[in-house]
Amino acid sequence: MLASFSGLFLLILILASFRLTHLLVYDDITAPLRRLFVTTTIVTLDHGQQAVQHEVAPKGPKRWLGMLFTCHWCMGVWSSLILTLLWLFVPYAIWLLVILAVAGAAAIIETIVLRL
Repeated sequence: MLASFSGLFLLILILASFRLTHLLVYDDITAPLRRLFVTTTIVTLDHGQQAVQHEVAPKGPKRWLGMLFTCHWCMGVWSSLILTLLWLFVPYAIWLLVILAVAGAAAIIETIVLRL
């Protein structure tokens, strides 16, 4: 399996990991899952700007998961690990990776277009 690892596949894995990470940490559709581990409030700062404040459990597995769901760097490592293991050990998992990669590339393109 590792013999078939190529630059194209690495790009697919990178984009898929990006999309899965963003889906879990930021997207509204996964907010109910995040609420199991994180309490999120909007606070108004002294100068009137609003900021998001996350509160996680003080200890235990809920704290670990809460920290994971509030850190895209942390979630990115675990997303990459999970997707790589899926590719190595689950037949046809490549299709999930391709779908996530295409969605990731589309998200990047949309972000660029919105900023033009």
